[in-house]
Amino acid sequence: MHTHKVKGFTLIELLVVIAIIGILSSVVLASLNTARAKGADAAIKSNLANVRAQAEIIYDTNGNYGTDSADCVTAGSLFTDTNVSAAVTQSSTIAGFPAVCFADDATLGAGTAASSWSISVPLKTNAATSWCVDSSGASASGTAVLVGNVAFCQ
Repeated sequence: MHTHKVKGFTLIELLVVIAIIGILSSVVLASLNTARAKGADAAIKSNLANVRAQAEIIYDTNGNYGTDSADCVTAGSLFTDTNVSAAVTQSSTIAGFPAVCFADDATLGAGTAASSWSISVPLKTNAATSWCVDSSGASASGTAVLVGNVAFCQ
């Protein structure tokens, strides 16, 4: 009498393999989300570094940073320059929060040529933390502020 064994996997073996694959894929997806957020933070920092470089070009050309501004859209301010505006808009879009922008002069009144500026945008990994750049060369975690008609990162 010949017994013929059928080759194959049992239902339990298949379910165990599917469960293992599910666990591994959830670990990978969690890591990808963290990597995406860190990538978004890097893009925000890069955009703000580009703003600093463009602002210095504007200063070298005009001798100032445009007119005083208490926001990111004041006509004639540094922040309405095409390149600066694009970088600010993109950073805000990536972060999902608006940027904070200031440009002002320590010695002159409102509506005059700005000699300092600062801008900050919340980071994607932690919206409570913002990245800030300013006319003094600061590029660090902080918030853009305007104190005594001088804009800087704090």
